[in-house]
Amino acid sequence: MPPSAARRSTFAIFALNGFLLGMWVVHIPEILERTGASTVVLGYLLLLLGGTALLGMQVGGRLIDRFGSRVVAVVAGLALSACLVGPGLATSVPTLAIALGLLGAFNGVIDVAQNAQAVEVERAYGRPIISGFHAFFSLGGLVAALVGGGLIALDTDVRLTLSAAGALGLLVTLAARPALLPPAPGTTRESGAPRVRAPWTLRVVVLSLLAFMLLLSEGVAYDWSTVHLHDSLGTSKSVAAWAFGAFSITMTVVRLVADRIVARIGAAAYVQRAALIGAFGLTGAALAPNATVAIIAWAVFGVGLAGCVPQFFSAAGNIDPAAAGTYLARVTGMGYLGLLAGPAIIGILTNWVSLTTAFTVPIVGCLIAGLLAPSALRTEKAKT
Repeated sequence: MPPSAARRSTFAIFALNGFLLGMWVVHIPEILERTGASTVVLGYLLLLLGGTALLGMQVGGRLIDRFGSRVVAVVAGLALSACLVGPGLATSVPTLAIALGLLGAFNGVIDVAQNAQAVEVERAYGRPIISGFHAFFSLGGLVAALVGGGLIALDTDVRLTLSAAGALGLLVTLAARPALLPPAPGTTRESGAPRVRAPWTLRVVVLSLLAFMLLLSEGVAYDWSTVHLHDSLGTSKSVAAWAFGAFSITMTVVRLVADRIVARIGAAAYVQRAALIGAFGLTGAALAPNATVAIIAWAVFGVGLAGCVPQFFSAAGNIDPAAAGTYLARVTGMGYLGLLAGPAIIGILTNWVSLTTAFTVPIVGCLIAGLLAPSALRTEKAKT
């Protein structure tokens, strides 16, 4: 099977993951109404979803080292698709908690598995291609927003919508399975064999720290970009939405072209420059005198962040192919923790300082990422 076929199938898995998560997100208000959950309860439920996702990542990493990313990605894709209907069927807070716990766990597993498969496909190509996979994740979320929003406008029952989306996920996963790459010889652990040592080296720690800081910054854009325009600049809610829209568009577009830039200048140089652009963009948003400048600045912030984190995942997966799942689980887990922690940190800081002053945290994070990128993304041959 040619690597191009595996690349297309991996695109499909990433897009499916973004689509399934997006279908849950766009139906949150309706699901809250059905279950009687308040926004406060939603906060706890989202923490539960995030916590089980982190657990799923660590379990998924070990399963990948044992069975390979193809098997784990397929099983997790089928399970995630089947679990999507759970939130739609929930009629109370306890049943919604169970549904979201399962959804989060299998999302964590597929997150690590799809990135491990992407690293294997990238290795087969012999050139950077990993950012393109993350672009398809973003595209999947965009499709979910358009399709889900359209079905909500048509007053379609959420149970029917999520069931149909889950059925589509089952079909896409099964269709993608044959072309996904099997594990290379010697990269999976035989039954009964001791686990490959995967020590927390300085490089793994730095990669995890960089993923934490830049995904923290990304999380700030998700949850605070619209609030910034509405509360700090006094715009309407419809205008404020353009801040996140601009950020999302540039994130997706740049991910489609970032691999070519990385191939030309190298991952370390790319992250150095891109992280600096990200810091510049968020600084511009914090200092923006009006909505137009702020929206442009949030777009620049997206340009900076778009292609950085995939480089950390690629580096982690190539430290030792025999322990790629474990290393990826550590780096993606720390990154996901940053994604969850970023919005919360900003919210806590606004008790003492302004929102724009609180943006200093992700700005500094971007600058540190640019500074440490050379040591974390040095070029070296993967172990065989």
